[in-house]
Amino acid sequence: MGIVGNLRPDQLEFFNSRGYLVVESFASTEQIGALRKRIHHLLDKFDCSTASIFSTKNQQQLTDDYFYESAENISFFFEEKAFGDDGNLKQSKELSINKVGHALHEFDPVFKEFSSSGKFSSTLFSLGYKRPVVIQSMYIFKQPGIGGEVVPHQDNSFIYTEPASCVGLWLALEDATVTNGCLWAIPGSQKKGLVRRFIRGEEGVSFDKLSPCYDQKEFVPIEVKAGSLVVLHGDLIHQSFENQSPKSRHAYSLHVVETDGCKWAKENWIRRKVEPEPLYES
Repeated sequence: MGIVGNLRPDQLEFFNSRGYLVVESFASTEQIGALRKRIHHLLDKFDCSTASIFSTKNQQQLTDDYFYESAENISFFFEEKAFGDDGNLKQSKELSINKVGHALHEFDPVFKEFSSSGKFSSTLFSLGYKRPVVIQSMYIFKQPGIGGEVVPHQDNSFIYTEPASCVGLWLALEDATVTNGCLWAIPGSQKKGLVRRFIRGEEGVSFDKLSPCYDQKEFVPIEVKAGSLVVLHGDLIHQSFENQSPKSRHAYSLHVVETDGCKWAKENWIRRKVEPEPLYES
């Protein structure tokens, strides 16, 4: 297809050293507006009686068929703190939703067009991908006041191939700061390899090992402006804190794996009936 990599040598050097990279002005104001308008349209049509809660702390207890089936459709997950003791939402669904996932890039025309753009393909080409596939996508709201914590983790734990190949593409749709729950990462932690895996078995999903205790002093904030893309190595340890501020922190996230020479692990929580199409083939 004649795709040319768009990352400079100094950017690649930074990514290989730190395990992450910020690409400023990746998306235009118009593109951001189109994605936000579309997600609000989807939210408006969503019947919240089919509620499911998402948690990075207790998903193994909260997992249900709705979570599993989200791998191949557009599903809506609420914040843990969105409901009162009576089981009802404390505020409107628009201010209670945690994320929408995990196949926006496949089944919504607006997100599909954006996710398959040449800019993404060119970035992945720069990183050495030959036949990359978007395996999941998420619109993350990080709601004001209740936006949930995302505990320290590695993307390869959840989206594993042999050999490991996952990369995260995290697009800020609003300014992300330490105040409203930006990403934090341990620079260079990707060099130490995968710590544990999130396994789906007959009894549900669980981690195969306990989480290590991380020194919070090692994490650095990744504050970015709206439109910036954060590229995350699959073994990079990263997290985000609760959003206790009055300002949301919307983001659109893609997770990509290589299919040229890499085998999808059958123990992953995502199980596809139909193999997704590659973004491009070099």
